[in-house]
Amino acid sequence: MHEATEDLQESGDGGLRDRLVEAGVELVNTEGVQALSLREIARRAGVSHGAPRRYFPTHLDLLSAIARRGFAELAARVDAEDRESAAPRERIALLARVYLDYAGTRRGMYELMFRHDLLESGRLGLRETSLPLFARLTALVARVRPAADPAVLAGALWANLHGIAQLRHWGSLRLATGGDDPAPFLAAALDAHLGPAEPAP
Repeated sequence: MHEATEDLQESGDGGLRDRLVEAGVELVNTEGVQALSLREIARRAGVSHGAPRRYFPTHLDLLSAIARRGFAELAARVDAEDRESAAPRERIALLARVYLDYAGTRRGMYELMFRHDLLESGRLGLRETSLPLFARLTALVARVRPAADPAVLAGALWANLHGIAQLRHWGSLRLATGGDDPAPFLAAALDAHLGPAEPAP
């Protein structure tokens, strides 16, 4: 009864919605994407298991809201590190390092953000949330390789980064190459897509 009363009290101001999303963010970051059941999220938020349905009609809606927090956090990390005064290639390398670091330190959230069923569903415009970051990458690529199709080249580089992140997580990089430090793989990917870096003066 207490939980039901609390649900009603909070339903008017959006506090419950935020609590559910925050509980999901904490859960995915500590226990992984497989732990994100509606019942467990509700339990963590301290409400009845039916409460999430008031704001999130489906499980995918709630997962999408949680994943949007991940995209926002990744964008904030890039904004905090990016320097507009730096050379375009240096900024691309920085963006890529932040991306790979996020994939390694926020593994559960990273997996949720790129889950096919969430992206395919289009819930809460999730697919579009990655576009501003991709647009930044594309604009930088266009400055480094003006003769190339920047969207295609940026897409290829992004796919390469995603592959590095996944193979590193699975242990395949270490198995195949003897190491899983992303730095040399990132350097090789940048050289492959953008050409060799100019030597420092």
